[in-house]
Amino acid sequence: MNQPGSSTAPPADHAATEEKSHATRVLLTLTSVALIITYVETMIIPGVPTIQKGFGATTDLMSWVTSALLIVGSAVAPLFGKLGDTYGKKKMFLAAMAFYIAGVGMAGFAPTIYFLILARAVQGIGFAIMPLAIAIITDVYPKERVAIAQGIISGTFAIGAAAGLILGSYVVQDLGWQWAFHTAFFLSLVLFFAVTKVIKTDASGQAMRLDYKGALFLMVGVTLSLLYLTEGPTLGWLSYENLAMLIPGLVLTAFFFYYEAQRTDPLIHMNLLRIPNILISNLVGLLSGTAMFLLFFGVIYYAELPAPFGLNLDIVSAGLVLAPATLVMLVVGPLLGRMTSRFGPKPVLFLGGLVSALGMLMFIYFRATTTELPLDSAVTFIGVVAIIIPIVNMVSVSLPRENVAVGLGMNTMLRNVGGAIGPVVATTIMTTYTSPMTVTIGGNSVVVAQLPNSDAFNLIFSIGIALVAAVAVMSIFVRNYTFNTRKESKTVRAIDFHQGDTLDDAALRALIHEHIEYETVSFFGQME
Repeated sequence: MNQPGSSTAPPADHAATEEKSHATRVLLTLTSVALIITYVETMIIPGVPTIQKGFGATTDLMSWVTSALLIVGSAVAPLFGKLGDTYGKKKMFLAAMAFYIAGVGMAGFAPTIYFLILARAVQGIGFAIMPLAIAIITDVYPKERVAIAQGIISGTFAIGAAAGLILGSYVVQDLGWQWAFHTAFFLSLVLFFAVTKVIKTDASGQAMRLDYKGALFLMVGVTLSLLYLTEGPTLGWLSYENLAMLIPGLVLTAFFFYYEAQRTDPLIHMNLLRIPNILISNLVGLLSGTAMFLLFFGVIYYAELPAPFGLNLDIVSAGLVLAPATLVMLVVGPLLGRMTSRFGPKPVLFLGGLVSALGMLMFIYFRATTTELPLDSAVTFIGVVAIIIPIVNMVSVSLPRENVAVGLGMNTMLRNVGGAIGPVVATTIMTTYTSPMTVTIGGNSVVVAQLPNSDAFNLIFSIGIALVAAVAVMSIFVRNYTFNTRKESKTVRAIDFHQGDTLDDAALRALIHEHIEYETVSFFGQME
């Protein structure tokens, strides 16, 4: 028994302190993993010309170095999410990480461009790390702090992007592109063992049969649809070869939703996808993914094009110009997470749409110097982060715990689909709206190239404005929520978050009610 004046903390306080310490360690470990992944994916950009030259590859083949990861990652994200919900998120996180490490290791020793593309596809399987990481965060943090943790992870993406653009340029230039993968391989191995020690083994979800057939329909459908988008500029949008991928892709994707609606044990309940906040977050994910990659491709190309078409920067200089803008995300990410917790996702999402539109408008009128370009990028990136944090949080807190990982996997898939659409739209516009670049030889003007002109970039940013403006409009229909952290509150004061929905599955409704009742103290305090 403790003596009077003893400073020994009560067992409950000690347990709470240990739980908070564990959550912090988990967050630091997951942000480190996110840092490495973002570094690898952005360092590919300065390495592309060197890789292409080393392998003597065509531009079409080089596009697959990026597309292979994006397509495979989009296809497997929902399945890995479901496996995480069923067998445990830590187990599947480590499995995905093992695929990623294997892919990075293979890429560093790739003897041919085809082997490199295969390695990137293996990395794509490992890209399921990202939704699983957010799902783990929802397990270790109380609901009112999930958005803050998500903001910190989003800020970490900025550090990885800056490191990839800047350090990646020097690594590729001085050591060779292989070392960009070698360094990531060893760091990833260290983090793999850190995850095994830091993250506690989570309990498996409800015992259920996995719907592998439905997962196959979705994966093949999404893969074929993304192949169509990737090959459109090369094969032609209406070519028989490309339509042979698009039509079955769309049919299989549509059939997936029909098939799942008939199942008693689906990959994800279709009723869950009709919850207003889930539906909006998925639609916004698709639009924002498209807008973000439109912006990214437009800015990178503009920065490197020769004057007067662009700023005539080399890849290292372009990275240095854009680095300050990415680092802004490091500061605003946690702040926007706090805003989401304090005011709910609705106002933050609306703000993100408006700020993103302002940033893209600035690109139209103020992009002539290396001072204006990073300022435009900083404003736009703030808006993009203000969009991503609320939609991920809406998925995290609006679904029953046993469906969070697969829900995040679906959202990641849709953002990746947008990420595939954006570059295609940007490159199509840049090849359509061109002007001749001429040089004077022997007193005569000779056309040496057709380059994207000012109209091309204005159209790219105008489309971006339309997309993020649509996000702002959609935010109006979000059912806002804030968090009640007063532990003495024992009564659910929240309106049922799917009130008015057309949910007709009584068992599912009971399941969701059970989830809300269980999370009363730290979940919904009040809802509009």
